[in-house]
Amino acid sequence: MSTTSTPRSTDPRSTVGDANPLTGVIAENIRSFRLRQGLSVDALAKLSGNSRAELAAVEAGQGPSSIDFLWTIARALDVPFSSLLSSGGSGGTTVIRRADSRPLASRDGRFSSRALFPFRGERQVEFYELRLAPGTDERADAHTIGTVENILVGRGVVEIETGDGTHRLEEGDTIQFDADAPHAYRNVGDGEALLYLVMTYVF
Repeated sequence: MSTTSTPRSTDPRSTVGDANPLTGVIAENIRSFRLRQGLSVDALAKLSGNSRAELAAVEAGQGPSSIDFLWTIARALDVPFSSLLSSGGSGGTTVIRRADSRPLASRDGRFSSRALFPFRGERQVEFYELRLAPGTDERADAHTIGTVENILVGRGVVEIETGDGTHRLEEGDTIQFDADAPHAYRNVGDGEALLYLVMTYVF
């Protein structure tokens, strides 16, 4: 896990997409981390499994980023996911209004993740709200070694596939697992599933 300090930029507490401040934050952070590691756009595209055109567009702030794309970039750069969204800044008290913070979505729009913490610097703990449409099977590659996920099911019925099997959870159930192996979130109920995820990293 990289211990490089997070680049500073503007307020990131809005959705990824055109004309949104977070688009510029992501663009600046990806470029800063890439240059610090001595990678060209072509090299990072190849390392992350993305097309050069998509990476170049996102880095130039010319297009929205999906959560899938950002995860591949974070893994390729070996930085926490939140480091790509962070604007730096001081501590103190922060209120994040639902109306001011829209979620990142998967490419098909059936899985979304909303950060429930302020994006300031690198963190060892992150807190997310996850929403899965009925039938969604969202698969995640292994995170960095030592990453742990803790999930509470707020609504619905889901299956969480971890490195040691598949676990069925209903409302109020929780699970903790090592996320440094491929895993998946699957909505097996009839309605939208709502999950709360606490992710911890080892720096």
